[in-house]
Amino acid sequence: MIEEGQAPGADSGDAEDSSEQQPDQKKGSFWKELPILLGVAILVAVVVRTFVIQTYYIPSGSMETTLDLDDRVLVNKLVYDFSEPERGEIIVFTAPESWRSDPDEDEFIKRVIATGGDHIVCCDDSGRITVNGEPLDEDGYIYVNPLTGEQDVPSKDAFDVVVPEGRLWVMGDHRQASGDSRERYIRTGGDVEASTISVDAVIGKAFLLFWPFDHGNWFTIPETFEDVPDPS
Repeated sequence: MIEEGQAPGADSGDAEDSSEQQPDQKKGSFWKELPILLGVAILVAVVVRTFVIQTYYIPSGSMETTLDLDDRVLVNKLVYDFSEPERGEIIVFTAPESWRSDPDEDEFIKRVIATGGDHIVCCDDSGRITVNGEPLDEDGYIYVNPLTGEQDVPSKDAFDVVVPEGRLWVMGDHRQASGDSRERYIRTGGDVEASTISVDAVIGKAFLLFWPFDHGNWFTIPETFEDVPDPS
């Protein structure tokens, strides 16, 4: 007679043996699958880091106080496959060799101030940088000395530049401590090409300051850039 729940041709003793073996089989299966799961997880992490999102730490004070020394940010490396860098965004890029004081430090982080075709001038009668004739109100991000309360000037050097197409004029928020487009423009005697970076050199857009937690912040484009007209 076949008991309810018993397979044909199996007696009750075989059923008991089978139920005892099932936990061991599941344990064995887990350990066999674990290396595969770990391999898939590592592969996904590598793909994400290589093509989508990467963590960067801040090695200098050139973006203070938006970004302090040793802050950690997340950078979207995919966004510019579908769009172009915009004024006001914070970007990571591969710096030209002439920009580097240390050859091993080849990736810089700066703010885009002007894009291809823009006419950028320093400064108007109020000491403000203008882009396509529109003055920038940079009080919200330019460095302020925490000890003296003194704010960096937008630029201590004059310039009048039309940014070439396909290139970007970038500056650090700590203007007096940043190797950027302004600094290169003065150092090269007004070489616009050497003072700007290629759009193709951009690695990605910084979108989140996540460490330290008490300094965390989502990066958005400052409102002042919304008033800048397209180049004529």
